[in-house]
Amino acid sequence: MNNKKIFKFMSNNAIVILLLALVVVVSFVEPTFRSNANIVNILSNTSVRFILALGVSGCLITKGTDLSAGRIAGLGGVIACTLLQKPDYAAKFFPGLPELNIFVVFLFVIAITGFIGLLNGFVVSKFKVPPFLATLGMQQLVYGINLVYSGAEPIGGLKREYTNLATQKLFGVVPYIIIFAILIAIGMWFLYNKTRHGKYMYAIGGNEFAAEVSGINTFKSKLKIYALAGVLYGVAGFLLAAKAGGASVNLGMGYELEAIAACTIGGVSTTGGVGKVQGILLGVLVFELMKTSLQFLGVDPSFQYIAQGLVIIAAVALDIRKYTAKK
Repeated sequence: MNNKKIFKFMSNNAIVILLLALVVVVSFVEPTFRSNANIVNILSNTSVRFILALGVSGCLITKGTDLSAGRIAGLGGVIACTLLQKPDYAAKFFPGLPELNIFVVFLFVIAITGFIGLLNGFVVSKFKVPPFLATLGMQQLVYGINLVYSGAEPIGGLKREYTNLATQKLFGVVPYIIIFAILIAIGMWFLYNKTRHGKYMYAIGGNEFAAEVSGINTFKSKLKIYALAGVLYGVAGFLLAAKAGGASVNLGMGYELEAIAACTIGGVSTTGGVGKVQGILLGVLVFELMKTSLQFLGVDPSFQYIAQGLVIIAAVALDIRKYTAKK
């Protein structure tokens, strides 16, 4: 019986086990992989992707998805950069713009991205458009808006106060960007596990028809889920641009696919109704460790994309297998 449990655990978590084994091998082959600088860099990268994955997770738990996540984050980052450049920067995007408060700009960014997320939720819940198609269309729409707004030009010359959000460390030890991710994770854990919103979300993912019969306003709930997702994309884009020291229309490109893969690896079921914040963190961290490990091994970038694609396919296949076994 114990052997069966061990086999079941290993088969259900095969991807995580294999990727962690890869990390162990790389840490011995390349000692610099274990350096403090690399660990901090991995955690910083994980923090931004984790925030974005938390937004995607709500959509996945309700049997939806969001392919516009990366583009929305990119738009948020570009807007933040155009409004938070140094006053004396020669190539300033808005030459006559007075110096703005960072917090005000942050609120402006998440208001815009949250509204885009709200539009996603409205199209999905009101017009019953499949989330895949609705958010794919929004992905292209947002990218086009970003191209028009930025003129496809890279935006740099950011204020030091802005970039410090991602580069500075609390007491010289923990980067602020990691602290932001921890605080958001705590808030999302509470939302998912201790509030009516979370209960409704899991109920919709488990059986939307049953949720409606029980009195849950699925339309309103989905609006909130997708709007919150948009807000989290805005936060991720805001921090990502600060970390990069600038932004372009390609900021956040492909992040939505990584987020979906990380969520699936972390136990968020594509069949809906299942997913935990701690599992999402594990999935994002493992996926980021895999990418970094391949880079340290000197694997050609083209083959890295192949490896990531295989991981995504395998993660979804295992998720479907677990669902079928339960049925």
